[in-house]
Amino acid sequence: MNSLTDSLKMIKEIALPSPSKIVLIVIDGLGGLPDPPTGKTELETAALPNLDRLATEGICGLTDPVAPGITPGSSVGHLALFGYDPVRYNIGRGILEAVGIDFRLQPGDIAARGNFCTLDENGLVTDRRAGRVSNEKSLELCRMLDGQLAGDVEVLVRPVREHRFVAVFRGPGLVPEVSDSDPQQLDVPPKPITALNPESAVMAGVANQFIAQAGKALAAHHPANMVLLRGFSRHPDFPSMNDIYKLKPAAIASYPMYRGLAKLVGMEVLPTGATIGQEFATLRQHYADYDFFFLHLKGTDSAGEDGDFKRKVAVLEEIDGFIPELKKLNPDVIVVAGDHSTPALLQGHSWHPVPVLLHSRWCRRDSVSQFSEPACTAGGLGRFPATRVMPLAMANALKLTKYGA
Repeated sequence: MNSLTDSLKMIKEIALPSPSKIVLIVIDGLGGLPDPPTGKTELETAALPNLDRLATEGICGLTDPVAPGITPGSSVGHLALFGYDPVRYNIGRGILEAVGIDFRLQPGDIAARGNFCTLDENGLVTDRRAGRVSNEKSLELCRMLDGQLAGDVEVLVRPVREHRFVAVFRGPGLVPEVSDSDPQQLDVPPKPITALNPESAVMAGVANQFIAQAGKALAAHHPANMVLLRGFSRHPDFPSMNDIYKLKPAAIASYPMYRGLAKLVGMEVLPTGATIGQEFATLRQHYADYDFFFLHLKGTDSAGEDGDFKRKVAVLEEIDGFIPELKKLNPDVIVVAGDHSTPALLQGHSWHPVPVLLHSRWCRRDSVSQFSEPACTAGGLGRFPATRVMPLAMANALKLTKYGA
């Protein structure tokens, strides 16, 4: 896992340390689909004068986080934007959540990302997020489940945010190659966890035992009357962004999973608040201290998953209002991108390519004047793998020397 791909080896050879600054804004679940009454996507519907101005002054296109037709998870979508091959460096969601909340992992620990969910009287999933239960309720439920024993294995349960929690399995004979229990759709029962190879049979059995115990403990706690587990994983060994890109990178993210991902690729995670304004304030406060900033904005994805078209539009407009503050900092390169599309129409991640814009003194401007899916389709960057975003940002920040003789 820690060996570099050919593309990262090349970047490492030609990367130059410099004082120029890059800001990568990731608007989670950015892409959308047209709302039937208007025929316009969330981006087209929103009033985005500042993002439109960035698009007019820069160059735009569409990215494929993994490959055309493949619906990406959040972790692989971000890894691609950081320049890591999302197939080779794929990692389960569990370890990201655990690292993101600063859980002290021990060698051999297996972490899984959990959702509190709602089952009906027939055992079918009616809400994968249990109505997004409050942080306070989640803490109460996690304390109920924490410390359960499944044979020789202890299960440590910690809250993350709202309906999300981490289950860490600690004991002998555990390997993470097991399936998920989360069916990722409604009106079907949770899936039994199965071993994906003979060595993972113990892990599968322990996980199923924990889920059965959790179901009994939560039976009276509707809407959070069951758990779903996915993303079983252990701590990986990733090459750091500092080593590859010669950067001093920082991450500004309020959601633990994205903070965990940033740590795994070597970013320093800055303390910040939960609102968009607080995250931009953190950027201003620390702007002199780093030369690369990853700024993660979550609200668009949550609105898309909830099928709330109007709320996603409102979050986009709120983000747009902070772009003038960003421009006052005068970064050498601004990239606005998404880790995947989350159309409100689909209420989930989708395979659709994601709009991206790159703003710098050195980019060749195209004719795009609106930051939207149709406009970016005609942009000068074309449609390209998301792994190429970082090399483009580095080049436009004059942080790459020439390759070859």
